[in-house]
Amino acid sequence: MLRPFEIHEPATVTAASRLLAYYGDEAAVYAGGTELLPVMKEGLAHYPHLVNIKTIAGLESIAFHQGILRIGALATHRQIERSPVVRERLPLLGQVACGVANLRVRIAGTLGGNLCFAEPHSDPAAVLVASGATLVLARDAEERRVSAEAFFTGILQTVRLPDEILTGVEVPDPGPGVGAAYHRFALHERPIAGVAAVLAVHEGIITRACLVVGSVGPIPARIAEAEAGLIGQAPAGSVLSAAAEAAGRHADVLEDLYGSVDYKRHIVAVMARRALKEAAARGHVEAT
Repeated sequence: MLRPFEIHEPATVTAASRLLAYYGDEAAVYAGGTELLPVMKEGLAHYPHLVNIKTIAGLESIAFHQGILRIGALATHRQIERSPVVRERLPLLGQVACGVANLRVRIAGTLGGNLCFAEPHSDPAAVLVASGATLVLARDAEERRVSAEAFFTGILQTVRLPDEILTGVEVPDPGPGVGAAYHRFALHERPIAGVAAVLAVHEGIITRACLVVGSVGPIPARIAEAEAGLIGQAPAGSVLSAAAEAAGRHADVLEDLYGSVDYKRHIVAVMARRALKEAAARGHVEAT
């Protein structure tokens, strides 16, 4: 059962940040509530003051300008799934949004809430890290940008300061010859393992690779050993398979109710192989 709390409804990001600073540990940001409210109902956390940022205009917008796709932090998974701009500029994120939890969660849950809660079993987080996304954080009248890769620091932990508001996510246009894919394995709504792959291929050679493993460890993380085995190689099946096996070996994996470490490493390798092959195909290259 929820304990009593007061909701504050600021009209600006600056006002919201000042409320968070004033109430300190007794306050939390309230957006979609799909992560926060269940935690409070279970009594795992209690905040006497919730700062409702849904009253701030413009934080739900989705637009593409000067090579950057900008998604407001209050954009829901459903809005992202149905956005023509996302479909055109970053279709992989739209596909991933379509698979988040269930329809009720997708209608209420926001991208910003998903990222800031930092629950390890997040599909959008892995895709955004692989896509080179940048998160925009505002504090009072100041603003700073943090790469998605550097944003997550641990289970339910990020670099966001207590009085900072995530206002949006910026994703650069990948450009021609770049393919991206995401594969997940799930027995319930949250994935057991997810792998996002982005490959850039020029004249039949992989010139850039980003392979991100999520949901098996504390944070979504690039696997440098796998990426190193791809750069400078033709995207042949044997090369992609070797990289996928490296992803399974080197991923930071935790044992939990979803499975053992060995089981998850196997799943990661399988998902990585599928993601790499699809990314290569989407990049209009021949994957053999």
